[in-house]
Amino acid sequence: MTSAPQPVRRIVTGHDANGTAKAIIDGPAQNTRPGSSPGQFTTLMWCTDSMPTKMPIGEDAEDMGARILGTYPPVNGSRFMIAEYPPGNHPRMHRTETIDYIIVLDGEIDMEMDEGAMVTMKRGDVMIQRGTYHSWINRSAEVCRMAFVLMDAEPLGIGDPVPRGAIVGDHK
Repeated sequence: MTSAPQPVRRIVTGHDANGTAKAIIDGPAQNTRPGSSPGQFTTLMWCTDSMPTKMPIGEDAEDMGARILGTYPPVNGSRFMIAEYPPGNHPRMHRTETIDYIIVLDGEIDMEMDEGAMVTMKRGDVMIQRGTYHSWINRSAEVCRMAFVLMDAEPLGIGDPVPRGAIVGDHK
């Protein structure tokens, strides 16, 4: 399965020059790239460069969903993305120095961790992942769509995390 993912409507709110609230972007998210295995895709929705983040007023504010990022969010920032895992995907064991908020939007997926520990997530399940080694395995017959928010974190000093600037599957 290598077809493109189902488009995600992305609405970004802001303010015009007079400070009036409005939708400044409303349309399909455009920043989609193939993942580390066939049929897998990620679509960047938004990122931030700092916490607290800046929210400039005006309709010409940078589209933070158009940036090209590796697996990590910007230093001291965040990365919000939608990922799709096809049935029978090729899992990649990896770890990032991030705290991740993960929500299964559709489908089912297994997360394998160290020593074969396994957690099955289904539609509506939420995970807070704290820098653990893991891989995503879709054993179902349907695509699994997930939302991820990765937030930069202090290094744990263990193992071999994905290097900053790299993409899962491109290192080692």
